[in-house]
Amino acid sequence: QVEESGGGLVQAGGSLRLTCAVSRPMFSLGTMTWYRTAPGKQRELVASITRGGSKYYVDSVKGRFIISRDNIKDTMVLQMNALKSEDTGVYICNAQLQDPVQGEYWGQGTQVTVSS
Repeated sequence: QVEESGGGLVQAGGSLRLTCAVSRPMFSLGTMTWYRTAPGKQRELVASITRGGSKYYVDSVKGRFIISRDNIKDTMVLQMNALKSEDTGVYICNAQLQDPVQGEYWGQGTQVTVSS
């Protein structure tokens, strides 16, 4: 089970902190990812982090968002700063199982709305 939290309504320039928690995964987690969707737009990979801590950010959030994880607690955090209206969307957590095991977990998503 995947639970996301931390979404909400914030003014442009503000900050939000999203958390993803995976409850009792069957195996160790590999790469964890935040995606976002918005009306009229394709789902977009926002940021990801490997089990070893390697990070990736889409260009539009570099310098503003910070991704982190706790491998003991099976959690992932996305610290979002200097938010813009174009960051509005549903943020969805994905957690892959660590190789060589195949499988993944998906969250339901948490709404982030940035007002300009």
